[in-house]
Amino acid sequence: MSLSAAADILGRQFVRTAKRRWWSFCMADSGGRTLTFGRALVAGLILSRWLRRHTPNQSTIGLLLPASVGGALANIATTLAGKVPVNLNFTAGPEAVAYSIRRSDITTTLSSRVFLAKAQIEPIEGVVYLEDVMREIGRVQSLFTLIAAYILPWQLVDSLFVDAAPTADSTATIVFSSGSTGVPKGVMLTHRNILSNIEAIGQIFTVTGRDVMIGVLPFFHSFGFTATLWFPLIAGFGAVYHPNPMDAKTIGELAERYRATLLISTPTFCTTYVRKCKRDQFAHLRIAMVGAEKLREPIAAAFREKFGVELLEGYGCTEMAPVVSANVPEVVVAGERRGGIKPGSVGRPLPGVTAQVVDLDTRTGPLIGREGLLLVKGPNMMAGYLGDAAQTHEVMQEGWYVTGDIARIDRDGFIHITDRVSRFSKIAGEMVPHTKIEDSITALLHEPYAAAVTAVPDPSKGERLVAFYTDPSLRPQEIWERLSQTELPKLWIPKREDFHFVESIPTLGSGKVDLGKIRELATELARSRRAENPEILKS
Repeated sequence: MSLSAAADILGRQFVRTAKRRWWSFCMADSGGRTLTFGRALVAGLILSRWLRRHTPNQSTIGLLLPASVGGALANIATTLAGKVPVNLNFTAGPEAVAYSIRRSDITTTLSSRVFLAKAQIEPIEGVVYLEDVMREIGRVQSLFTLIAAYILPWQLVDSLFVDAAPTADSTATIVFSSGSTGVPKGVMLTHRNILSNIEAIGQIFTVTGRDVMIGVLPFFHSFGFTATLWFPLIAGFGAVYHPNPMDAKTIGELAERYRATLLISTPTFCTTYVRKCKRDQFAHLRIAMVGAEKLREPIAAAFREKFGVELLEGYGCTEMAPVVSANVPEVVVAGERRGGIKPGSVGRPLPGVTAQVVDLDTRTGPLIGREGLLLVKGPNMMAGYLGDAAQTHEVMQEGWYVTGDIARIDRDGFIHITDRVSRFSKIAGEMVPHTKIEDSITALLHEPYAAAVTAVPDPSKGERLVAFYTDPSLRPQEIWERLSQTELPKLWIPKREDFHFVESIPTLGSGKVDLGKIRELATELARSRRAENPEILKS
């Protein structure tokens, strides 16, 4: 992909790539479907024509589909039709899906009967099933599209079949944030945003047509949409999809069958792969990038030992389309050293992305080697939040995106994320960081158990910390006693009655901890305790 690609649109870039790679492997999924680039292009063109004919006045199309060949084709077709695909987060529940549909002004949603039945999701108003659409499409139309797409040069295919309305600065997708800390926000990403991020990823991770991506992230997640869907389609290599990132057995089998070389996942998911996948299944893996949560050294060491591959920690935000930085294996190009890995960091910013840390209160900086508020900018920065100019202005200031993350940038340019502004509690006038408490608790647990910390209102100190952990071998009293022996300030240690064992920490479809559910659980526990003993929260 050339440097001018960021001034193009996704659909046109895909047509170019598919014409060049016509007979090469493009995509497959755990359901057994396999397509070459040529077949993927033809299927996308046919479905896009159906969309233009049946949804002429609709600018947004909802997609209620898993990471699969069908989900990928629906995204391709919607984009080729000049419409905006909105991948709906079906793991967030019907209310969140309904909210996203209303907010995006969606009338038609593409889905699959088989998927809805398997996922036990109730059909929604305006749903159109891909199974029905494919039955409507005649053989003559399919044959004409196949011949035209194969014989004509890409420029004519583009002019005949691809909607010319979108420009580089048109909205390419709307990604709804997880809503883990509040109401989901519709992040509007343009074609320029996504293509510039794809190009930057391609510059730091060299790929060839022989590479194969294991796509385990949902398309409603920004990493899934950009990195596991469009990156392979534009760069011209294959992808294999499976909708359940925790299903290590199937993922291992797919990785082995398709000789997977690339993986983008989360530390939590990788822990499962270490436990359940065989070493030979990941024998061809050469790049494994993780994000969404902090990579702890025991997980990195276990993955390295079993599969012989270094987990490369990166960092991104939906608002940055999404990749901001990454650790990259060091290589020598024309005598110049490039890349580099620094454990504990999330790497250096991608080409074209700038980052700085400023004082949390005064916004002065940049600060080098000191903690502060992380600001980033680049061509991948979103157009804004859908229908929310005030919130857009709040996070996009003077050309920078205000991440809300506390970080420091060392003298080598590596970014170290230490916490989030929203993950602090003000207790007795002091700011207390949840993440540092979680790290201290997790260090006391056996692998692969985890911890999560939140807070509830407290009448005497403002807030009261509540901790959850998943290690069944330890009682709450033991956790409290061991934590009290660490160097954590006493104010940062939850009271002994506020440690709770849970079977699992609630997570979102993206793999992140569901902070909203954690807070709800803590609130419910506090309410129950208060009902039993009104004086207990005053202690």
